[in-house]
Amino acid sequence: MKIFLIRHLPTPGNEKRQYIGRTDEDLSQAAVERFRRQRKAEAGHPANPDPAYSRPVYPQVERIITSPLKRCIQTAELIWPGREIMTEPMLRECDFGLYEGKTYEELKNEPEYVRWMESGGMTAFPEGEDQAAFRGRCVSAARRWIGRLLDEGTQSAAFVVHGGTIMAVLEQLAEGAHDFYRWQAENGGGYAARAEREEWNSGVCVLRELHRLDQRSCRNLSR
Repeated sequence: MKIFLIRHLPTPGNEKRQYIGRTDEDLSQAAVERFRRQRKAEAGHPANPDPAYSRPVYPQVERIITSPLKRCIQTAELIWPGREIMTEPMLRECDFGLYEGKTYEELKNEPEYVRWMESGGMTAFPEGEDQAAFRGRCVSAARRWIGRLLDEGTQSAAFVVHGGTIMAVLEQLAEGAHDFYRWQAENGGGYAARAEREEWNSGVCVLRELHRLDQRSCRNLSR
Protein backbone atom coordinates (compact mmCIF):
# COMPACT_ATOMS: atom_id res chain seq x y z
CA MET A 1 0.00 0.00 0.00
CA LYS A 2 1.20 3.49 -0.85
CA ILE A 3 1.09 5.84 2.15
CA PHE A 4 1.44 9.61 2.17
CA LEU A 5 2.04 11.54 5.39
CA ILE A 6 1.25 15.21 4.74
CA ARG A 7 1.63 18.15 7.09
CA HIS A 8 -1.21 20.67 6.98
CA LEU A 9 -0.84 24.02 5.21
CA PRO A 10 0.19 27.06 7.30
CA THR A 11 -1.98 28.65 9.96
CA PRO A 12 -1.59 32.23 11.27
CA GLY A 13 0.31 30.81 14.24
CA ASN A 14 2.68 28.89 11.97
CA GLU A 15 3.39 32.07 10.04
CA LYS A 16 4.30 33.80 13.33
CA ARG A 17 6.47 30.79 14.30
CA GLN A 18 4.37 30.09 17.38
CA TYR A 19 4.00 26.74 19.12
CA ILE A 20 0.58 25.62 17.92
CA GLY A 21 -0.61 22.30 19.32
CA ARG A 22 -4.10 22.00 20.82
CA THR A 23 -5.14 25.42 19.46
CA ASP A 24 -7.70 24.71 16.74
CA GLU A 25 -6.73 27.36 14.20
CA ASP A 26 -8.11 27.71 10.70
CA LEU A 27 -5.63 27.80 7.85
CA SER A 28 -4.08 31.14 7.00
CA GLN A 29 -6.14 32.88 4.33
CA ALA A 30 -2.94 33.87 2.56
CA ALA A 31 -1.84 30.20 2.46
CA VAL A 32 -5.22 29.13 1.08
CA GLU A 33 -5.05 31.78 -1.63
CA ARG A 34 -1.51 30.74 -2.58
CA PHE A 35 -2.60 27.12 -2.80
CA ARG A 36 -5.56 27.95 -5.05
CA ARG A 37 -3.44 30.21 -7.26
CA GLN A 38 -0.89 27.43 -7.70
CA ARG A 39 -3.65 24.94 -8.52
CA LYS A 40 -4.99 27.23 -11.24
CA ALA A 41 -1.54 27.67 -12.72
CA GLU A 42 -0.99 23.91 -12.77
CA ALA A 43 -4.36 23.42 -14.47
CA GLY A 44 -3.30 25.62 -17.36
CA HIS A 45 -4.89 28.91 -16.32
CA PRO A 46 -3.05 32.06 -17.41
CA ALA A 47 -1.99 33.09 -13.89
CA ASN A 48 1.69 32.40 -13.28
CA PRO A 49 2.71 30.07 -10.45
CA ASP A 50 3.69 31.86 -7.26
CA PRO A 51 7.49 31.46 -7.08
CA ALA A 52 7.38 31.93 -3.30
CA TYR A 53 5.08 28.95 -2.84
CA SER A 54 6.41 25.74 -4.35
CA ARG A 55 3.95 22.95 -3.58
CA PRO A 56 4.42 19.19 -3.86
CA VAL A 57 2.40 17.28 -6.43
CA TYR A 58 -0.22 15.48 -4.37
CA PRO A 59 -1.30 11.99 -5.46
CA GLN A 60 -4.80 10.64 -5.90
CA VAL A 61 -5.55 8.24 -3.06
CA GLU A 62 -8.31 5.83 -2.09
CA ARG A 63 -8.60 6.82 1.57
CA ILE A 64 -7.98 10.06 3.48
CA ILE A 65 -7.43 10.16 7.24
CA THR A 66 -6.80 13.37 9.15
CA SER A 67 -6.30 14.77 12.62
CA PRO A 68 -9.61 16.18 13.94
CA LEU A 69 -8.17 19.71 14.08
CA LYS A 70 -9.47 22.18 11.50
CA ARG A 71 -6.12 22.91 9.88
CA CYS A 72 -5.74 19.28 8.82
CA ILE A 73 -9.33 18.82 7.67
CA GLN A 74 -9.21 22.06 5.67
CA THR A 75 -5.93 21.05 4.03
CA ALA A 76 -7.39 17.69 2.99
CA GLU A 77 -10.48 19.43 1.59
CA LEU A 78 -8.30 21.72 -0.50
CA ILE A 79 -6.16 18.90 -1.88
CA TRP A 80 -9.04 16.48 -2.51
CA PRO A 81 -12.27 18.51 -2.77
CA GLY A 82 -15.48 16.56 -2.29
CA ARG A 83 -13.80 13.44 -0.95
CA GLU A 84 -14.80 11.55 2.19
CA ILE A 85 -12.47 12.28 5.11
CA MET A 86 -12.05 10.13 8.21
CA THR A 87 -10.71 11.78 11.39
CA GLU A 88 -8.57 10.15 14.06
CA PRO A 89 -8.32 11.98 17.43
CA MET A 90 -5.12 10.16 18.40
CA LEU A 91 -3.27 11.80 15.50
CA ARG A 92 -3.73 15.35 16.82
CA GLU A 93 -0.69 17.51 17.58
CA CYS A 94 0.99 17.60 20.98
CA ASP A 95 -0.49 19.90 23.63
CA PHE A 96 2.23 22.48 24.31
CA GLY A 97 0.69 23.57 27.60
CA LEU A 98 2.00 26.95 28.78
CA TYR A 99 4.12 27.20 25.62
CA GLU A 100 0.99 27.17 23.43
CA GLY A 101 0.91 30.25 21.21
CA LYS A 102 4.39 31.39 22.29
CA THR A 103 7.48 31.84 20.13
CA TYR A 104 11.10 30.92 20.73
CA GLU A 105 11.94 34.59 21.24
CA GLU A 106 9.34 34.85 23.99
CA LEU A 107 10.53 31.69 25.74
CA LYS A 108 14.28 31.50 25.20
CA ASN A 109 15.19 32.97 28.59
CA GLU A 110 12.72 30.99 30.70
CA PRO A 111 14.50 28.30 32.78
CA GLU A 112 11.87 25.61 32.14
CA TYR A 113 12.05 26.20 28.41
CA VAL A 114 15.85 26.05 28.47
CA ARG A 115 15.66 22.70 30.30
CA TRP A 116 13.16 21.45 27.74
CA MET A 117 15.46 22.46 24.88
CA GLU A 118 18.47 20.86 26.56
CA SER A 119 16.55 17.59 26.96
CA GLY A 120 16.05 17.42 23.19
CA GLY A 121 12.37 18.19 23.66
CA MET A 122 11.77 15.09 25.79
CA THR A 123 10.69 16.60 29.10
CA ALA A 124 6.98 17.33 29.57
CA PHE A 125 5.75 20.76 28.60
CA PRO A 126 4.65 22.81 31.64
CA GLU A 127 0.94 21.95 32.03
CA GLY A 128 1.18 20.22 28.65
CA GLU A 129 1.50 16.73 27.24
CA ASP A 130 4.24 14.28 28.07
CA GLN A 131 6.39 13.64 24.99
CA ALA A 132 6.52 9.88 25.41
CA ALA A 133 2.72 9.74 25.73
CA PHE A 134 2.27 11.97 22.68
CA ARG A 135 4.60 9.94 20.49
CA GLY A 136 3.12 6.68 21.73
CA ARG A 137 -0.46 7.60 20.87
CA CYS A 138 0.52 8.80 17.38
CA VAL A 139 2.36 5.57 16.60
CA SER A 140 -0.43 3.42 18.02
CA ALA A 141 -3.04 5.19 15.89
CA ALA A 142 -0.92 5.00 12.74
CA ARG A 143 -0.24 1.28 13.21
CA ARG A 144 -3.94 0.60 13.78
CA TRP A 145 -5.07 2.56 10.74
CA ILE A 146 -2.43 1.14 8.42
CA GLY A 147 -3.24 -2.39 9.54
CA ARG A 148 -6.95 -1.78 8.99
CA LEU A 149 -6.42 -0.29 5.53
CA LEU A 150 -4.15 -3.15 4.50
CA ASP A 151 -6.74 -5.70 5.65
CA GLU A 152 -9.36 -3.87 3.58
CA GLY A 153 -7.18 -4.15 0.49
CA THR A 154 -6.59 -0.41 0.19
CA GLN A 155 -3.92 0.45 -2.36
CA SER A 156 -3.22 4.06 -1.34
CA ALA A 157 -3.98 6.32 1.62
CA ALA A 158 -3.10 9.80 2.83
CA PHE A 159 -2.73 10.94 6.42
CA VAL A 160 -3.06 14.73 6.70
CA VAL A 161 -1.72 15.51 10.13
CA HIS A 162 0.80 17.65 12.04
CA GLY A 163 4.56 18.04 11.91
CA GLY A 164 4.99 16.46 15.33
CA THR A 165 2.70 13.58 14.41
CA ILE A 166 4.73 12.79 11.30
CA MET A 167 8.00 12.88 13.24
CA ALA A 168 6.59 10.62 15.96
CA VAL A 169 5.29 8.04 13.48
CA LEU A 170 8.40 7.91 11.32
CA GLU A 171 10.81 7.84 14.25
CA GLN A 172 9.26 4.49 15.23
CA LEU A 173 7.98 3.00 11.97
CA ALA A 174 10.35 4.15 9.23
CA GLU A 175 12.80 1.60 7.87
CA GLY A 176 16.19 2.03 9.54
CA ALA A 177 17.12 3.97 12.66
CA HIS A 178 16.42 7.69 12.56
CA ASP A 179 16.12 10.51 15.08
CA PHE A 180 12.73 12.16 15.74
CA TYR A 181 13.88 15.47 14.24
CA ARG A 182 15.14 13.78 11.07
CA TRP A 183 11.52 13.74 9.88
CA GLN A 184 10.65 17.41 10.05
CA ALA A 185 8.32 18.47 7.23
CA GLU A 186 7.41 21.91 5.98
CA ASN A 187 3.77 22.99 5.90
CA GLY A 188 2.13 21.28 2.94
CA GLY A 189 5.04 18.85 2.62
CA GLY A 190 5.59 15.37 3.96
CA TYR A 191 6.68 11.88 3.02
CA ALA A 192 5.69 9.00 0.78
CA ALA A 193 6.19 5.39 1.87
CA ARG A 194 5.08 1.82 1.31
CA ALA A 195 3.62 -0.75 3.71
CA GLU A 196 3.33 -4.46 2.92
CA ARG A 197 0.34 -6.42 4.20
CA GLU A 198 2.29 -9.62 4.84
CA GLU A 199 4.79 -7.80 7.04
CA TRP A 200 2.18 -5.97 9.08
CA ASN A 201 0.10 -9.12 9.56
CA SER A 202 3.20 -10.85 10.90
CA GLY A 203 3.83 -8.03 13.35
CA VAL A 204 6.64 -6.34 11.40
CA CYS A 205 5.24 -2.82 11.19
CA VAL A 206 7.71 -0.99 8.96
CA LEU A 207 7.28 1.80 6.43
CA ARG A 208 9.67 1.29 3.54
CA GLU A 209 10.88 3.25 0.48
CA LEU A 210 10.65 6.61 2.27
CA HIS A 211 10.85 9.70 0.09
CA ARG A 212 10.02 13.32 0.63
CA LEU A 213 6.69 14.12 -0.95
CA ASP A 214 7.49 15.62 -4.31
CA GLN A 215 6.87 14.85 -7.95
CA ARG A 216 9.60 12.20 -8.03
CA SER A 217 8.37 10.26 -5.02
CA CYS A 218 4.76 10.28 -6.22
CA ARG A 219 5.83 9.05 -9.67
CA ASN A 220 7.95 6.26 -8.22
CA LEU A 221 5.24 5.00 -5.90
CA SER A 222 2.55 5.07 -8.59
CA ARG A 223 4.22 2.23 -10.50
